Amino acid sequence: MSMENNGISRRSLLAGLGAGGALLLAACSSAVDEAGSGASAGPTPKAGGTLKVAIPDDLIPKNLFTNSNTAITALIGLVYESLTRYPNDSIEPKPRLAKSWTASADGLSLTLQLRDDVVFHSGRAFTSKDVEFSIKAYADASWHAQGQLQSTAKAVTSVDTTDPHQAVLHFAHPLGNIFDLLDTVFIIDSETVEDIKTGKGFVGTGPFTFKSWTPNSSLVFEKNPKYWQPGRPYLDGVRIGIVPDTNAIAAQLKSGQVDFAEGVSPRDIEELSKDAKKFNKTTLAGAEQQIYVGTNVTAPALGDVRLRQAIAYAIDRDRIISEVFRGNGYATNLPWPKYSVAYDAEKNKRYAYNQAKAKELVAQIGTLPTIPYTYNTALPVYAATAQIVQANLAAVGIKVELEPVDAATFVKQLIGAEFKGIWTTFHSWAQYTPSTLVVSAYPFNALHNASHFTSDDYTSASQAAWKQPDGRSDAAIAEYAKVSDELLEALFLVEIGVIPFQWVSSTRLSGLSYTKRWELDVTNAYLA
Repeated sequence: MSMENNGISRRSLLAGLGAGGALLLAACSSAVDEAGSGASAGPTPKAGGTLKVAIPDDLIPKNLFTNSNTAITALIGLVYESLTRYPNDSIEPKPRLAKSWTASADGLSLTLQLRDDVVFHSGRAFTSKDVEFSIKAYADASWHAQGQLQSTAKAVTSVDTTDPHQAVLHFAHPLGNIFDLLDTVFIIDSETVEDIKTGKGFVGTGPFTFKSWTPNSSLVFEKNPKYWQPGRPYLDGVRIGIVPDTNAIAAQLKSGQVDFAEGVSPRDIEELSKDAKKFNKTTLAGAEQQIYVGTNVTAPALGDVRLRQAIAYAIDRDRIISEVFRGNGYATNLPWPKYSVAYDAEKNKRYAYNQAKAKELVAQIGTLPTIPYTYNTALPVYAATAQIVQANLAAVGIKVELEPVDAATFVKQLIGAEFKGIWTTFHSWAQYTPSTLVVSAYPFNALHNASHFTSDDYTSASQAAWKQPDGRSDAAIAEYAKVSDELLEALFLVEIGVIPFQWVSSTRLSGLSYTKRWELDVTNAYLA
């Protein structure tokens, strides 16, 4: 029987968002109970077997903290764990390696009570010193590519580790998104950290241990016999094949060579899921990403906001959602998904499809240069989106030249703000506390972003939102409204739409799950 996880209502999520006072109380939910959040239902679990997976991206060890490709998100989901974890349908934190917590009244500290039954894959006990080390490592850009919540990690000024089973975090100022950080930063082993940089080894506390990596070929993981959740995982291991050709990935799934695949095109997912006896479709509701067009405001002509407005009016968002993503998603002018406390339906009508308005703005500007348009070749949806945008812009007098690049090059240009003109990709983090997006994400970070955009007003609004003690309060929501206004006025990023990613798997696989960062979770998965 076909399965689809896409049932998050605005009411259910806002119910979770409204529990601001819960942050001041000790968490009472069992981490074991929460481990299966988002998992698909199935028959009685059967232990054993190796899950075979196909993904399009190879591992880039130095980018481990970036969540920037399918190899990284799969590895993190299998090997590592975070202190807390959001359910897929809310941003109300639940226990993981931290079993409970208490926030100070002034919002300047958070005391975490840690599990005392957790060991690393090496056999060493997990303690508060590992919390301190992992947060400091995430904040330190000198040994890894920039993590997108680095600013929040840096605002953790100290960690009291006097008690090995209690970590007290002290902040430079209130952090309305502190649980975004605790959900994101995975606990790493200080004794083997150098192995991460080379890809030699990855030691965590998660359900699977890292066995091997063969570049451009495979990643192999084995069951963690010391895992703290009794009876988990069910699988003996996971073998991931690196298959750059997304058509080949779909073919492997069809032929039964693999039971789970990432990177399958929306059209192939649509076709495969019609055969409900063989394939399941999982929609990653609550872990949406947004497709957009970014602009380098220092590039010729793009410094004129009228040109950026023309681009925004010219893009046929509904066509892209319909044709490229097979109707999976919805058009938007702002980054926030509909369930976010920052979402505003009226503001999302600001740049409705209007080619006449776009032509009028282009005529005001005058002669334009040909603009380089970069996209990532890793997924067919990028090329398909870029081709529609190129045609839309040509129709209003804006000529762009497509510049496809490989995944590693694209990520390097994104992090390094090296794009020569405009670009298209997905961004994430809008499914979290809204302030995280504007103080953290590469495209949006008010202090340093891929567009080279700077604005005192945008920075002020972003910082004010971030420093609210409760990121879900009325005061925080008022600041998010200011952020949205700044984004619409400056328009250094042109949003296209909100897209819930989709995965496809064989019906042999049950218990498949994911995190809000679209990391693979097969803790409760098993093969029929």
